[in-house]
Amino acid sequence: MRPLERVPSRQGFFARAVPHSPAPHSLRPSVEPANPGNLLDQIGNTPLVRLNRSADLPGVEIWLKLEFANPGGSVKDRPARNIILEGERSGRLAPGKTILDATSGNTGIGYAMIGAARGYKVKLCLPANASPERKLILRALGAELVLTDPGEGSDGAFRKVRELYAADPDAHFYADQYNNAANWEAHFQTTAPEIIRQTQGQVTHFVALLGTTGTFIGTSRRLKRDVPGVECWSAQPATPLHGVEGTKHLPASIVPGIYDPDLADGNLWIDTEDCYAMARRVAREEGLLLGISAAGNVVAARRLGERLVAEGRPGVIVTIACDGAAKYLNEGFWNDPD
Repeated sequence: MRPLERVPSRQGFFARAVPHSPAPHSLRPSVEPANPGNLLDQIGNTPLVRLNRSADLPGVEIWLKLEFANPGGSVKDRPARNIILEGERSGRLAPGKTILDATSGNTGIGYAMIGAARGYKVKLCLPANASPERKLILRALGAELVLTDPGEGSDGAFRKVRELYAADPDAHFYADQYNNAANWEAHFQTTAPEIIRQTQGQVTHFVALLGTTGTFIGTSRRLKRDVPGVECWSAQPATPLHGVEGTKHLPASIVPGIYDPDLADGNLWIDTEDCYAMARRVAREEGLLLGISAAGNVVAARRLGERLVAEGRPGVIVTIACDGAAKYLNEGFWNDPD
């Protein structure tokens, strides 16, 4: 990959893009905010940075898309925006209705942020063991929280939200991020084209942990359409019980309706302890404070890079910094194990 010119932005640095005109596609167009320059216009166009000391693999580059630069602090601002705007366009979301969904936290923060800006109440079901910072942020934005059994993870929140919606469907806009095509379409329309521009079309591999699966599905579909030969790898926690918030071990979980099992070129199984260790490493070697799933994505990208090195293949791997460490700073894993 040619060296990318790094230019300053209000959020740090990003790789200078070359002009790119995406080919037309059959999906409905993204729904744009009515007023240019508003909060929703600040979602997306996040920086892309190359990892150095923590990705020292000969012939392989690992690039990290800093989604914590979004106004709500995570990659989930993208689908939250698209789901809400598509709900308004379709008429399913109208003044007086409450936005309702299950979340592990980040999509909920996106809903709450955008709901506050557009005048909607927001009610969210999430596991009671979601990080204290996430719950504080959600309440600060005015969201009503329904905490569910932590032992049931995101599946328990999903079951509870369906129960609440069935009891009073007329009062709610059920966003249903696990089954709503507007989730993955947000990444098809924005995340993937940004990656293509920022890497000058030289991305060879994309890897992402699975949660709702929207980031992986939407980004991979667009990359596979527009970048010849690109490989897209999913990653999952190695066990049903894990500490990687926002992700799913699909064999033991309710599989999201938007998931496409035939899309990935391969899957990587990730251990929680490796994610914790990588969060510490990237903080101290790269100066980046990452959330747990973001660190897990780096673990997966590095593992994929090691595979390429063993096979004698070069690579330009892109992965996602889903969120930053601000929502996890009270977690004990930041201290080096004895």
